Amino acid sequence: MTIVEPAGLAEFKQRIRATWAAGDFPAVAQRTLWEVGQRLVRRVGIGAGEDVLDVACGTGNVAIRAAQAGGRVVGVDLTPELFPAGRELADQAGVRIDWTEGDAEALPFGDDSFDVVLSTFGVMFAPRHDVAASELARVLRPGGRLGLCNWTPEGIQGSLFRTLGAYLPSAPPTFAQPPLAWGTEDHVRHLFAGTGIHLEFERDTVTDEPFANGAEAVEFMAQNFGPMIMLRRPLEATGRWADLRQELADLYDRREPAEYLIVLGRKS
Repeated sequence: MTIVEPAGLAEFKQRIRATWAAGDFPAVAQRTLWEVGQRLVRRVGIGAGEDVLDVACGTGNVAIRAAQAGGRVVGVDLTPELFPAGRELADQAGVRIDWTEGDAEALPFGDDSFDVVLSTFGVMFAPRHDVAASELARVLRPGGRLGLCNWTPEGIQGSLFRTLGAYLPSAPPTFAQPPLAWGTEDHVRHLFAGTGIHLEFERDTVTDEPFANGAEAVEFMAQNFGPMIMLRRPLEATGRWADLRQELADLYDRREPAEYLIVLGRKS
């Protein structure tokens, strides 16, 4: 059976790739969320020699920790521009990762390929949530474990993405579901219904305060964070960048917790 993709999907994914390739995402990841990969690996548990997949791996936040725990790790991402920084970090950690370009909605692996499937703030940005969830379940072996970390709507990252979204020059296409929905238990339950994966949920927060104040946070993110860089260009042309900059500074000054949802699963 031929599956017809929505019109504009390939172009939209190329924009996603360009967005995350812009700026210096390795610097953003290490400054704002690097501790989470270690936490997830400890929570899920990785046995020596287990086959592990890190989906939307970026620069290896969770992949490197899984390899340090003894896993045979593959990292897959739509944005291979992030891999050189990931390889350097893996070399520094003394581990080997198989870095593979690929789409979370069409993982380039066979059924039942991995003992553990992980993602930290990655798969949540795939536009079609049901397709991505189905792929996570497909490549996971019976008895295998799933571990995801997704920003919640209630935390500061939820507020950040909503603020940025209000300034988008055009609405996302209808097939693109909001990433923050992955941070809600009911949505995730719905996505994995019928996949044979039994779910548990926890919540945690990133504990570090990486910036002294809102102005410092906005300056750093405006120089390094791809979504903000890509949005800044059209907003400067229309004179709206100063408004967004002030809203973001006020947001960071509120010191809301960077809360995320931990999704734990086991496939029957």
